[in-house]
Amino acid sequence: MKRIGVLTSGGDAPGMNAAVRAVVRKAIYHEIEVYGVIGGYAGLMSGNIEKLELGSVGDIIHRGGTFLQSARSEEFKTKEGQQRGIAQLRKHGIDGLVVIGGDGSYRGAKALTEQGFPCVGVPGTIDNDIPGTQFTIGFDTAVNTVIDAIDKIRDTASSHERTFIVEVMGRNAGDIALWAGLAGGAETILIPEAEQDIQEIAQRLKKGQDRGKKHSIIIVAEGVMNGYEASKQIQEVADMDIRVTVLGHVQRGGSPTVTDRVLASRLGARAVELLLADKGGRAVGIENNKLVDYDIIEALAMPHKVDLDLYKLSSELSI
Repeated sequence: MKRIGVLTSGGDAPGMNAAVRAVVRKAIYHEIEVYGVIGGYAGLMSGNIEKLELGSVGDIIHRGGTFLQSARSEEFKTKEGQQRGIAQLRKHGIDGLVVIGGDGSYRGAKALTEQGFPCVGVPGTIDNDIPGTQFTIGFDTAVNTVIDAIDKIRDTASSHERTFIVEVMGRNAGDIALWAGLAGGAETILIPEAEQDIQEIAQRLKKGQDRGKKHSIIIVAEGVMNGYEASKQIQEVADMDIRVTVLGHVQRGGSPTVTDRVLASRLGARAVELLLADKGGRAVGIENNKLVDYDIIEALAMPHKVDLDLYKLSSELSI
């Protein structure tokens, strides 16, 4: 293997730049040329590919987003689009590809793998919903962003004696809501992986008010419902002064935490090692602080599981 490519795809996540940096510098250390695909799979199909040098990834480890840019592509989901992408890789003499992104990005890498082009998937998404890894690049930063917001919201909630609903991202996974809710001392956490009883939630909030509790924080994962719908349902059961905050894309931005920078560096470097060992079609991850890798096709078939022990603990601590 003489040349490898690297692209970022789907939603951006803090730490993607750190992962690209690791791929580039690890490869160059082993005297392998690296080419960056600009604009995700859309850029791959159009041939927007540039050679990357050591200086190309200087001064980016601390930056959020992705300097390679990202884009979603419906066309790449087709066989014709995938073949166009492979043709561009062959045209540039690229022997293997590192794909950094979430579920959709992995499916693109899986499609290329099934057509004989070696890819390695690196989990980069704030949602923490990629199978085969305990944590994804960007998740820790996003959770810390949410925690910072919760702390500020709690200040005004206590000043006005109100209940606040905070809607967070995560697609169909509740990890951001669960971890931020537990760390932020939320009274209620709504996640897709656990059944929700609005009647019971309202009664618990009312019980807290009756014993003198002045304010409450409710964290709602977007995969359950939006914050305004949650507010409406609770107010139909109990008369409460509720305010809603939708954090939105602020969760994707910002300088990555130490945890995300280190994780991205480890996973990016490991992806290169796999390609150098002619082990394409893999997905890298981390379990119990140890690097792991799985067949990317098998990894996508694994179910994502939220830590329900944490959910149980959060319920016990929010009485």
